[in-house]
Amino acid sequence: MANPKILVVLTSHDEHTKLPGQKTGWYLPELSHPHAVLHKDFEIVSASPKGGKAPLDPGSAEAFASDPESKAFLENHAHVFEQTRPLSEFLGRSGEFAALFYPGGHGPMYDLYDHPDSIALIEEFDRAGKPVAAVCHGPIVLAKARRPDGRPLVQGRRATGFTNKEEDMVELTQHMPVLLEDEFKKAGALWEAADPWAERVVVDGNIITGQNPASARRLGEELAKAVRAQQQK
Repeated sequence: MANPKILVVLTSHDEHTKLPGQKTGWYLPELSHPHAVLHKDFEIVSASPKGGKAPLDPGSAEAFASDPESKAFLENHAHVFEQTRPLSEFLGRSGEFAALFYPGGHGPMYDLYDHPDSIALIEEFDRAGKPVAAVCHGPIVLAKARRPDGRPLVQGRRATGFTNKEEDMVELTQHMPVLLEDEFKKAGALWEAADPWAERVVVDGNIITGQNPASARRLGEELAKAVRAQQQK
């Protein structure tokens, strides 16, 4: 029997709009650490807004150059980000997948915050009751998603993500198009956060969110647990 599939959505945005020349993208451990947990039991399928190679944040590659799981991912599983399919190809296909996962990095703040195909995909998975997970800046993809009755998807739901304090600490607050914490609070989420850079993962029904890079591995574990529970129903 084939392993359940998890659809991973990566950013296609590679540069800070207000900082020309400063590269961004998806953040290495926020994919490599969950992938280390997930890939043995689940088939990983990847998408991005533009398809093709999803840009890896070079700063994260440098910072995690000696991290064993990140090294193993780049050496053995680079196809996950080098050969993504266009996001639009997956609309209406939630039945083929067990879960949806968005790694972070600053890239999603630009091209996935209000991307119509991404929003439609999230709403489709949520209506099907399937796990939707995101870590660090990744949860910004949930901010504009809606429930069938028109209410914000995160309204009244516990959630976390990259905090305003953490954004201040990396000195990018003034350069962001929006701030994740602010957007979640505006949407009525029940915001939870640990101290800056500490692990924090929040599970509320089928929505799983992680605060920062330190939360990525545990988010992968919670996602695997949610998918297995779903498979047993």
